[in-house]
Amino acid sequence: MMTHRRRERALAVLLTGLAGYVDALGFMKLGGYFIAFMSGNTTRLGAGLVQGIATAVIPAVVIALFVLGVVFGSLINHFVGRHRRTLVLALVTVLLVLGGLWQMVGLGGGAVVCLALAMGVENTVFERNGEVSLGVTYMTGTLVKLGQRLTDLITGRDRWAWLWYLLLWAGLLCGTILGSAAYLQFGLASLWWAAATAAVLTAVVARWVQAPTPAAMRAGARYAQTVDN
Repeated sequence: MMTHRRRERALAVLLTGLAGYVDALGFMKLGGYFIAFMSGNTTRLGAGLVQGIATAVIPAVVIALFVLGVVFGSLINHFVGRHRRTLVLALVTVLLVLGGLWQMVGLGGGAVVCLALAMGVENTVFERNGEVSLGVTYMTGTLVKLGQRLTDLITGRDRWAWLWYLLLWAGLLCGTILGSAAYLQFGLASLWWAAATAAVLTAVVARWVQAPTPAAMRAGARYAQTVDN
Protein backbone atom coordinates (compact mmCIF):
# COMPACT_ATOMS: atom_id res chain seq x y z
CA MET A 1 0.00 0.00 0.00
CA MET A 2 2.82 2.38 0.81
CA THR A 3 4.02 2.30 -2.81
CA HIS A 4 0.81 4.06 -3.86
CA ARG A 5 0.28 7.80 -3.85
CA ARG A 6 -1.65 9.30 -0.95
CA ARG A 7 -4.77 9.95 -3.01
CA GLU A 8 -4.72 6.34 -4.20
CA ARG A 9 -4.55 5.16 -0.60
CA ALA A 10 -7.54 7.36 0.21
CA LEU A 11 -9.39 5.85 -2.76
CA ALA A 12 -8.55 2.37 -1.47
CA VAL A 13 -10.04 3.20 1.95
CA LEU A 14 -13.25 4.41 0.28
CA LEU A 15 -13.40 1.32 -1.92
CA THR A 16 -13.03 -0.96 1.09
CA GLY A 17 -15.94 0.91 2.64
CA LEU A 18 -17.98 0.32 -0.51
CA ALA A 19 -17.01 -3.36 -0.49
CA GLY A 20 -18.01 -3.70 3.16
CA TYR A 21 -21.36 -2.06 2.44
CA VAL A 22 -22.11 -4.34 -0.52
CA ASP A 23 -20.86 -7.42 1.33
CA ALA A 24 -23.23 -6.67 4.20
CA LEU A 25 -26.17 -6.39 1.79
CA GLY A 26 -25.30 -9.74 0.23
CA PHE A 27 -24.68 -11.36 3.60
CA MET A 28 -28.08 -10.28 4.88
CA LYS A 29 -29.86 -11.21 1.65
CA LEU A 30 -28.25 -14.65 1.35
CA GLY A 31 -28.54 -15.47 5.02
CA GLY A 32 -24.87 -15.82 5.88
CA TYR A 33 -23.04 -16.07 2.57
CA PHE A 34 -20.57 -13.42 1.43
CA ILE A 35 -20.43 -11.30 -1.72
CA ALA A 36 -16.92 -9.86 -1.39
CA PHE A 37 -15.14 -12.20 1.07
CA MET A 38 -14.28 -15.36 -0.85
CA SER A 39 -12.25 -16.95 1.95
CA GLY A 40 -15.43 -17.12 4.01
CA ASN A 41 -17.36 -18.54 1.07
CA THR A 42 -14.67 -21.16 0.53
CA THR A 43 -15.11 -22.28 4.13
CA ARG A 44 -18.87 -22.40 3.61
CA LEU A 45 -18.34 -24.36 0.40
CA GLY A 46 -16.14 -26.95 2.11
CA ALA A 47 -18.54 -27.33 5.02
CA GLY A 48 -21.45 -27.58 2.60
CA LEU A 49 -19.80 -30.34 0.60
CA VAL A 50 -19.56 -32.38 3.79
CA GLN A 51 -22.94 -31.49 5.31
CA GLY A 52 -25.03 -31.55 2.15
CA ILE A 53 -24.46 -30.63 -1.47
CA ALA A 54 -27.43 -28.24 -1.51
CA THR A 55 -25.73 -25.91 0.98
CA ALA A 56 -22.62 -25.77 -1.20
CA VAL A 57 -24.39 -24.41 -4.28
CA ILE A 58 -24.67 -20.76 -3.21
CA PRO A 59 -21.02 -20.26 -2.19
CA ALA A 60 -19.83 -22.12 -5.30
CA VAL A 61 -21.89 -19.89 -7.58
CA VAL A 62 -20.83 -16.69 -5.81
CA ILE A 63 -17.15 -17.67 -5.98
CA ALA A 64 -17.47 -18.38 -9.72
CA LEU A 65 -19.17 -15.02 -10.31
CA PHE A 66 -16.54 -13.20 -8.28
CA VAL A 67 -13.74 -14.77 -10.33
CA LEU A 68 -15.59 -13.89 -13.54
CA GLY A 69 -15.75 -10.28 -12.35
CA VAL A 70 -11.99 -10.32 -11.78
CA VAL A 71 -11.56 -11.57 -15.35
CA PHE A 72 -13.66 -8.69 -16.69
CA GLY A 73 -11.67 -6.12 -14.72
CA SER A 74 -8.33 -7.64 -15.72
CA LEU A 75 -9.31 -7.59 -19.38
CA ILE A 76 -9.98 -3.86 -19.08
CA ASN A 77 -6.59 -3.36 -17.46
CA HIS A 78 -4.95 -5.42 -20.21
CA PHE A 79 -6.49 -3.70 -23.22
CA VAL A 80 -7.09 -0.14 -22.00
CA GLY A 81 -4.36 2.38 -21.40
CA ARG A 82 -4.48 5.52 -19.32
CA HIS A 83 -8.22 5.38 -18.57
CA ARG A 84 -8.29 1.76 -17.40
CA ARG A 85 -8.96 2.57 -13.73
CA THR A 86 -11.84 4.85 -14.68
CA LEU A 87 -13.38 2.15 -16.87
CA VAL A 88 -12.99 -0.49 -14.17
CA LEU A 89 -14.86 1.73 -11.71
CA ALA A 90 -17.43 2.56 -14.37
CA LEU A 91 -18.10 -1.16 -14.81
CA VAL A 92 -18.51 -1.53 -11.04
CA THR A 93 -21.04 1.31 -11.15
CA VAL A 94 -22.96 -0.22 -14.06
CA LEU A 95 -23.17 -3.59 -12.32
CA LEU A 96 -24.43 -2.01 -9.11
CA VAL A 97 -27.04 -0.04 -11.06
CA LEU A 98 -28.14 -3.24 -12.80
CA GLY A 99 -28.38 -4.88 -9.40
CA GLY A 100 -30.60 -2.05 -8.23
CA LEU A 101 -32.82 -2.49 -11.28
CA TRP A 102 -33.11 -6.24 -10.69
CA GLN A 103 -34.24 -5.72 -7.11
CA MET A 104 -36.78 -3.11 -8.25
CA VAL A 105 -38.58 -5.75 -10.32
CA GLY A 106 -38.41 -8.25 -7.50
CA LEU A 107 -35.55 -10.40 -8.79
CA GLY A 108 -33.18 -10.47 -5.85
CA GLY A 109 -31.20 -13.33 -7.38
CA GLY A 110 -30.28 -11.19 -10.37
CA ALA A 111 -29.20 -8.41 -8.02
CA VAL A 112 -26.92 -10.81 -6.11
CA VAL A 113 -25.31 -11.92 -9.40
CA CYS A 114 -24.50 -8.29 -10.22
CA LEU A 115 -23.12 -7.65 -6.75
CA ALA A 116 -20.75 -10.62 -6.89
CA LEU A 117 -19.52 -9.58 -10.35
CA ALA A 118 -19.05 -5.98 -9.17
CA MET A 119 -16.92 -7.02 -6.20
CA GLY A 120 -14.71 -9.12 -8.45
CA VAL A 121 -14.25 -6.19 -10.82
CA GLU A 122 -13.53 -3.81 -7.94
CA ASN A 123 -10.55 -5.90 -6.86
CA THR A 124 -8.77 -5.05 -10.13
CA VAL A 125 -8.80 -1.27 -9.57
CA PHE A 126 -5.22 -1.41 -8.26
CA GLU A 127 -3.85 -3.89 -10.77
CA ARG A 128 -0.23 -3.44 -11.91
CA ASN A 129 1.42 -5.56 -14.59
CA GLY A 130 -1.26 -8.21 -14.31
CA GLU A 131 -1.06 -8.42 -10.50
CA VAL A 132 -3.32 -6.84 -7.89
CA SER A 133 -1.13 -4.56 -5.80
CA LEU A 134 -3.85 -3.68 -3.30
CA GLY A 135 -6.89 -5.80 -2.45
CA VAL A 136 -9.99 -3.93 -1.33
CA THR A 137 -12.43 -6.68 -0.29
CA TYR A 138 -10.33 -8.92 1.95
CA MET A 139 -8.55 -7.87 5.11
CA THR A 140 -6.41 -10.78 6.30
CA GLY A 141 -3.34 -9.53 4.44
CA THR A 142 -4.09 -5.99 5.55
CA LEU A 143 -4.18 -7.02 9.21
CA VAL A 144 -0.89 -8.87 8.77
CA LYS A 145 0.62 -5.70 7.32
CA LEU A 146 -0.86 -3.69 10.18
CA GLY A 147 0.90 -5.93 12.67
CA GLN A 148 4.17 -5.63 10.77
CA ARG A 149 3.95 -1.85 10.58
CA LEU A 150 3.12 -1.67 14.30
CA THR A 151 6.34 -3.61 14.81
CA ASP A 152 8.11 -0.91 12.78
CA LEU A 153 6.57 1.70 15.09
CA ILE A 154 7.78 -0.13 18.19
CA THR A 155 11.29 -0.57 16.79
CA GLY A 156 11.47 3.04 15.60
CA ARG A 157 11.73 2.31 11.87
CA ASP A 158 8.48 3.93 10.68
CA ARG A 159 6.08 5.93 12.82
CA TRP A 160 3.01 6.27 10.59
CA ALA A 161 2.79 3.49 7.97
CA TRP A 162 0.54 1.42 10.27
CA LEU A 163 -2.14 4.11 10.14
CA TRP A 164 -3.02 3.47 6.48
CA TYR A 165 -3.55 -0.25 7.10
CA LEU A 166 -5.73 0.54 10.10
CA LEU A 167 -7.78 2.94 7.97
CA LEU A 168 -8.14 0.28 5.28
CA TRP A 169 -9.51 -2.21 7.78
CA ALA A 170 -11.69 0.42 9.44
CA GLY A 171 -13.12 1.34 6.03
CA LEU A 172 -14.39 -2.20 5.53
CA LEU A 173 -15.79 -2.33 9.06
CA CYS A 174 -17.61 1.00 8.72
CA GLY A 175 -18.99 0.00 5.33
CA THR A 176 -20.29 -3.26 6.80
CA ILE A 177 -21.98 -1.44 9.66
CA LEU A 178 -23.64 1.03 7.29
CA GLY A 179 -24.70 -1.71 4.88
CA SER A 180 -26.24 -3.83 7.63
CA ALA A 181 -28.13 -0.87 9.05
CA ALA A 182 -29.33 0.16 5.59
CA TYR A 183 -30.53 -3.36 4.77
CA LEU A 184 -32.53 -3.60 7.98
CA GLN A 185 -34.20 -0.29 7.14
CA PHE A 186 -34.63 -0.45 3.35
CA GLY A 187 -33.79 -4.00 2.28
CA LEU A 188 -31.92 -4.53 -0.97
CA ALA A 189 -33.17 -1.14 -2.20
CA SER A 190 -30.29 0.35 -0.20
CA LEU A 191 -28.10 -0.92 -3.02
CA TRP A 192 -28.74 2.41 -4.76
CA TRP A 193 -26.51 4.15 -2.20
CA ALA A 194 -23.67 1.87 -3.23
CA ALA A 195 -24.29 2.61 -6.91
CA ALA A 196 -24.27 6.36 -6.24
CA THR A 197 -21.02 6.08 -4.27
CA ALA A 198 -19.38 4.09 -7.06
CA ALA A 199 -20.50 6.70 -9.60
CA VAL A 200 -18.95 9.51 -7.55
CA LEU A 201 -15.66 7.62 -7.18
CA THR A 202 -15.63 6.96 -10.92
CA ALA A 203 -16.04 10.67 -11.63
CA VAL A 204 -13.25 11.54 -9.18
CA VAL A 205 -10.84 9.07 -10.75
CA ALA A 206 -11.76 10.29 -14.24
CA ARG A 207 -10.86 13.81 -13.13
CA TRP A 208 -7.50 12.55 -11.84
CA VAL A 209 -6.74 11.14 -15.28
CA GLN A 210 -7.59 14.44 -16.98
CA ALA A 211 -5.55 16.53 -14.58
CA PRO A 212 -1.83 16.86 -15.34
CA THR A 213 0.49 14.91 -13.05
CA PRO A 214 3.09 16.78 -10.96
CA ALA A 215 5.83 15.34 -13.19
CA ALA A 216 4.06 16.59 -16.30
CA MET A 217 3.62 20.03 -14.75
CA ARG A 218 7.32 20.20 -13.88
CA ALA A 219 8.24 19.13 -17.40
CA GLY A 220 5.93 21.77 -18.83
CA ALA A 221 7.47 24.43 -16.62
CA ARG A 222 10.97 23.43 -17.73
CA TYR A 223 9.88 23.56 -21.38
CA ALA A 224 8.32 27.00 -20.92
CA GLN A 225 11.48 28.27 -19.26
CA THR A 226 13.57 26.92 -22.14
CA VAL A 227 11.34 28.67 -24.69
CA ASP A 228 11.49 31.95 -22.75
CA ASN A 229 15.26 31.80 -22.67
